[in-house]
Amino acid sequence: METRWSALMPDARNVTPLYLQLARNLATAIHCGVWSAGEALPSERTLSDAIGVSRITARKAIELLVEQGLIRRARGAGSFITPRVEDPLSRLTGFTKKMQQRGFRPDSVWLERDIRAANRDELVHLGLSPGAAVASLRRLRRADGIVMAVEHSALPAAVVPDPHAIGVSLYSYLEQRGAAVVRALQHFRAVNASSEIASLMDIEPRSALLVITRVGYSADQRAIELTDTYCRDDYYDFVAELRT
Repeated sequence: METRWSALMPDARNVTPLYLQLARNLATAIHCGVWSAGEALPSERTLSDAIGVSRITARKAIELLVEQGLIRRARGAGSFITPRVEDPLSRLTGFTKKMQQRGFRPDSVWLERDIRAANRDELVHLGLSPGAAVASLRRLRRADGIVMAVEHSALPAAVVPDPHAIGVSLYSYLEQRGAAVVRALQHFRAVNASSEIASLMDIEPRSALLVITRVGYSADQRAIELTDTYCRDDYYDFVAELRT
């Protein structure tokens, strides 16, 4: 069996549902570059036959990764790995430091700091087992008193056992605990602001926003951060540097 196929095989002895295991294994393979951006995935039938799972299991795993933006479907053509933007280490900077470098005075307004059970997306992205707990952090990110973004982060409770101990900067807190985020993968998508998000940002409902989903990795390559950041397009500019 081809190596990259065998790496996808779920463990029947694991209590985690097979489709979640398969989705997690495939997501890990994509993040590690085993499957390249734009590459076509095999059909559900080929995938299920190759790793010994049902077509329903394969379908549910792929559908989950489509929801998360890792895979895109093209009618009549199949499923493909979605191109992704990766922040190199030299440019991985938290909001607080980024705003300070630009001469702004950053602060946060906390909306939520709790420990709760991880949801399905968090189980997959963070490689957790069912029933695992995460620190759920939700806050407004401001610069000079203006709400620039609404941010929701989830981190394993083992990494952030006391969310209320976090100060101004989450990344500084993680560094102090010896669990710094050293690499991140980011997915960008455009959305319209919901009524709740619009109210928090003091903008009109259905205003255009950019959502950045970031998965942050520690030095031992564990996924320890899942963050969704809703950014105002009238204050944020994003620049991508392309190299040959």
